[in-house]
Amino acid sequence: MSVQKEQDVLKHPQQEEQKLKRGLKSRHLTMISIGGAIGTGLFLGSGAAIHTAGPGGAILAYALIGAMVFFVMTSLGEMASFMPTSGAFSTYGTKFIDPAFGFALGWNYWYSWAMTIAAELTASTMVMKFWFPNSPSLLWSLLFLVIIFLLNYLSVKGYGEGEYWFSFIKVATVIIFIIVGILMIFGIMGGEAVGVKNFTVGKAPFSGGFMGIFSIFIAAGFSFQGTEIVGVAAGESENPAKNVPKAVKSIFWRILLFYVLAILVIGLIIPYTNHNLQSDNVMVSPFTLVFKKAGLAFAASVMNAVILTAVLSAGNSSLYASTRMLYSMAKAGQAPRIFAKLNKRGVPVAAIFLTCIVGMLAFFASIFGDGKVYVWLMNSVGITGFIFWLGISISHYRFRKAYIAQGHSLDKLPYRAKWYPFGPIFAIVIGLIVILAQDYQAFLGGHIDWGSLIAAYMGIPLFLCLWFGYKWIKKTKVVPLEECEFDFDFEKKYD
Repeated sequence: MSVQKEQDVLKHPQQEEQKLKRGLKSRHLTMISIGGAIGTGLFLGSGAAIHTAGPGGAILAYALIGAMVFFVMTSLGEMASFMPTSGAFSTYGTKFIDPAFGFALGWNYWYSWAMTIAAELTASTMVMKFWFPNSPSLLWSLLFLVIIFLLNYLSVKGYGEGEYWFSFIKVATVIIFIIVGILMIFGIMGGEAVGVKNFTVGKAPFSGGFMGIFSIFIAAGFSFQGTEIVGVAAGESENPAKNVPKAVKSIFWRILLFYVLAILVIGLIIPYTNHNLQSDNVMVSPFTLVFKKAGLAFAASVMNAVILTAVLSAGNSSLYASTRMLYSMAKAGQAPRIFAKLNKRGVPVAAIFLTCIVGMLAFFASIFGDGKVYVWLMNSVGITGFIFWLGISISHYRFRKAYIAQGHSLDKLPYRAKWYPFGPIFAIVIGLIVILAQDYQAFLGGHIDWGSLIAAYMGIPLFLCLWFGYKWIKKTKVVPLEECEFDFDFEKKYD
């Protein structure tokens, strides 16, 4: 510790204590990475994707979006391993693009995950009514909000440990499902061998054609949202230079195993014409259908428990990611300073309280009145995931350009993203296509469905208002490559 720093600590002893704790171990970060993309989108939404686009179309759509997410994560991995921060996307957008862009990206991210808490609280009540149909919704929503609040309030290790076991259950379920499915395909379980006959039913495997594939891009994107939380968690990892690359390197195999292979198994065992695939009821989840076909009568109850785990995992991660983003923005002067305050365990308590209150208020909007407020709030969140993925990709493109322009050696990067610049450019192009054409159905037919159009695209003007509003007030400019700031102090700590 330098003499100056020692003097500062003596004058302000609380400054040394009030830091985020590096309490996330390698196993936490790896499981956060693996489990981040496994949620209700896979357990419930994959059936509707197969029904819409056919088994081949669903696999192709998830593979393309999976490729986009892979490149987004390699971009994030390069920046997060070199400059780990809990405000990853906001910080990188501020340093390498424009402070106004970073401001909009950060608030966009916080708002997205705060609203996701409300959505998960709503989902939790639906899951519990499977076992307790006459129970009050408020009871379960409050119970689960308290659980995720405590996991985050106690310490970062509480979040990490909770997410580790939530993710472990999800991962184990998918692996068991794939093993059982393969045994069924070859006739070892569930009667006669299924083989590939369901890939030849009707218009399979690409029953929905090009538009069918494109129409499930958004659904596929929603399924993968959460993978980027590794970038936020890097700021509290024990050794980001080592642990972040390790987590990122598992992403390709995770996408291949947990989505492409799982959808292949479902498509081979259940024909895409099965109307049950359209439902979001756990009783007819594609996972439940496959397990029942294998002769496992308790499949619905088991899958409901797993889906509850996925809901709690999503709520836990939502609260963690949103509060860390709010904390980081407060530290940078882009949010009220109160949210930069930490308790002695290194937890941003004020940020946690605000996020929980916003999530709970949005939940109340869903159960009181006609729910229109809630629907509009959730629609505004719809494409935020693609917006912050775009932000990550653009930030990385300029990060590397600035790094080279300032004469730094690529050999000093703890992790170097492969396929640069193709990776971030590919992610930017796919992301823009999905964002701009997400509700193309509104333009089909004799007239434009303005209600659907506004609901689908309202997230874009919200982001632009934050971006250009901050730019106008603060008079910010795009940061020249030669003036982009790099944190080389971190490099010294983890050589």
